[in-house]
Amino acid sequence: MVMVQVFRVNSPQVACETIDGEVVIVDLDHGHYYSLLKTGADLWGCVERHLDRYQMIEEIGQKYDGTIEEITAAIDEFLDQLQQEELIVVDPTITPGTINSQVSNQKPKFEKPILEKFTDMEDLLLLDPIHEVDVDAGWPNVKTK
Repeated sequence: MVMVQVFRVNSPQVACETIDGEVVIVDLDHGHYYSLLKTGADLWGCVERHLDRYQMIEEIGQKYDGTIEEITAAIDEFLDQLQQEELIVVDPTITPGTINSQVSNQKPKFEKPILEKFTDMEDLLLLDPIHEVDVDAGWPNVKTK
C-alpha cells in the first residue's frame, strides 16, 4: 500500500494571504516573507485544500498545458522547497481533499512555480509587539533567534 502525503500550512509559525492572485506568506519565526504567483499560487491553494501530491499533479495538469513529466518534476521540486523553508509540513492526520475539475480548451502554458524569498524585513518581522513587552526594557524587544 502506497502512503499518500497530505500537506498543510505550518501554522501558527506561518501566516498567509492571497491578494489579487498573489500569495504572500510570512514566516513569523524566521522573519522571512515570500511571494507566489501563477502556478505557485495555484499549488499553495492545493496545499490549503489539503490535496495530496497526486491530486496536485492531476489538478495542475488539467489547468495548464504541459507534459505530465514536466509538471510532476516541478511540483516535487516546489513541495521540497516549501518543506525546506518550513512553510508546509506533512500531516498524516488529514484526509486528502478533492480536486477542482476544470476542463478548458484554452489552457495557459505551464510555468515552473517560483518561490520568491525576501529577508529585507527580517528584523522588523521578528519584533513581537504583543508578547515581548518588558516592564524594565519597554517595547519592542527583539526575539532571540
